[in-house]
Amino acid sequence: MRKIGKIVWLALACPLSTWAQTPSPSGTPAQLMVTVGHHYGHPPPLLTQEDLTVIQRYDPRPITNLIPLRGDRAGLELFLLVDNCSNCEPGPKFEELRRFIGSQSPTTAVGVAYIQDGEMQVIEHPTYDHERAVQALSSPTGSKTSNPFGSLADLIKGWPQSSSRRAVLMISNGIDPAASDKLQNQFVEAALQEAQRAGVTVYAIYHPSADYLDSDFTKIHDGQVRLAHVAVETGGEAYFSGFGPLSSLAPFLADIADHLANQYLLEFLANPDVPPGALQDVTVRSKSGDIELTAPAKVWVPGGSPVDDFSGLYP
Repeated sequence: MRKIGKIVWLALACPLSTWAQTPSPSGTPAQLMVTVGHHYGHPPPLLTQEDLTVIQRYDPRPITNLIPLRGDRAGLELFLLVDNCSNCEPGPKFEELRRFIGSQSPTTAVGVAYIQDGEMQVIEHPTYDHERAVQALSSPTGSKTSNPFGSLADLIKGWPQSSSRRAVLMISNGIDPAASDKLQNQFVEAALQEAQRAGVTVYAIYHPSADYLDSDFTKIHDGQVRLAHVAVETGGEAYFSGFGPLSSLAPFLADIADHLANQYLLEFLANPDVPPGALQDVTVRSKSGDIELTAPAKVWVPGGSPVDDFSGLYP
């Protein structure tokens, strides 16, 4: 009996902290945008960080915060980037685009830029005066088909950071006439990296040039694949149906509006085994089977040079 009593006494005499201590999670703080996509016929629920899993190198990473971007955090800067060569039956569709701009929340600033012969031209910087943005938008009249992804990269590089999240709606055929048969394109990859580093979500709507029926359909297909690659890898979506123009932009604009209304800023601790100051692979999953999430395929983990440090994108 005395032996048992001694063991019990020794256990009770040990500081409680030695039994309760658990190692603190390690990693570099990072953040990315998570969007609730299709929610299958029911209103999207308000997510909490317990509803999500972040995976890096096959291992879950600690989620430190999940902030709904609504209310006083709903600020958004949305740039419309229109390829002027996408001039096939643009009239009614661009009326739909004007209505889309006019329907934006007062917390959304809308900018308008065009791709003209391979050069990016900002017509209107992001403004909360939506009528001003509508007036800046004009239907594409046609121009020489040229690589649109260099212009997308230029737009993002010249876009000042603010406390608002940022997104691009790109309307283009996605064709780079100088591209080889290989789908990997240096301009596409450069634009993708710029968007991922800056935390910019890209939505892409395919719209062809008026002479698309005389075009090489292989190039049209490759252009659509490149649009989808940039959009999906930044956490956005791409919209097209066949090689011809969409009959209407309205359902796809409504889908984009729904995405933008259901976004979250996810904060987590990135893998400590990967040096910071770089893009890192990441996967975000929902624990619920009836919610579709979209998120970037790579996240910028700050810690490099000041020029490349994208921490605090959404303070």
